[in-house]
Amino acid sequence: MPPARRKPRTHDALRVRNALAAQVETVRTAAHDCTAEQLARPCGLPGWDVHHLLVHVAGQIDALPRLLAEPAPAARRPETDLVTWAASTAGIAELLDTRTREQAASVKDPAAAIDAAAEELEPVLEMAVREDVLLPHRFGAMRALDFTVTRLVELIVHSDDLARATGVPLALDRYALATVVRLLADALAARAPGASVEVRVPPFAVVQCVAGPRHTRGTPPNVVETDPLTWLRLATGRVRWERAVAAGAVSASGPRANLSEVLPVLG
Repeated sequence: MPPARRKPRTHDALRVRNALAAQVETVRTAAHDCTAEQLARPCGLPGWDVHHLLVHVAGQIDALPRLLAEPAPAARRPETDLVTWAASTAGIAELLDTRTREQAASVKDPAAAIDAAAEELEPVLEMAVREDVLLPHRFGAMRALDFTVTRLVELIVHSDDLARATGVPLALDRYALATVVRLLADALAARAPGASVEVRVPPFAVVQCVAGPRHTRGTPPNVVETDPLTWLRLATGRVRWERAVAAGAVSASGPRANLSEVLPVLG
């Protein structure tokens, strides 16, 4: 019998709104503090420097007001949920890379681009977290609240990219971090359905995944445990499984506790 489909997590609209606003402001401040030398540093994504990264972030923020301004989709109900979105991002990675390179060539001041995107976002924040509003997304109609959660993913992941590239720590909104960790864990469980491995990311997430003998009681025979930042980096391909295990950032016990074949889950 195939594993039961996980029930979608619920999200607190007000907390999502506040988390998005807070993380946008954090990135906005960090962008203005970047020196010319920092903007030229590689950001860890192939062929991108910090300038490219910030231009991309501006576009990810601006996507929300832009989609809200477009005509509502013909669909009467959501066609794409958050886990489907996560699984589909790899398919547009090349398109996003090309678009970012083109935009970066013409944007002289990425901090100003983030300012402009943030200013467009502010007046639509209330609409952005409504569950009864559908947005016309390329993967299929999405609830506005769900799409706003995807913006948390973009901002949290790229805030970490920016901090590592510049050497300047960035605050990560706790609710946003928890939401992103859980979404990426759910995406793993959807990609590798099963219940033979328990993945723990304390204090935010626990999921079971990978086909095989189902554990029912006591200590699971196959356990993977790591911290939230390491999980973000594993789930998005910033860090390879073998390297994280060798560095002691991941504890993996049991014959099936190897996730190298199913990571990353986000392109």
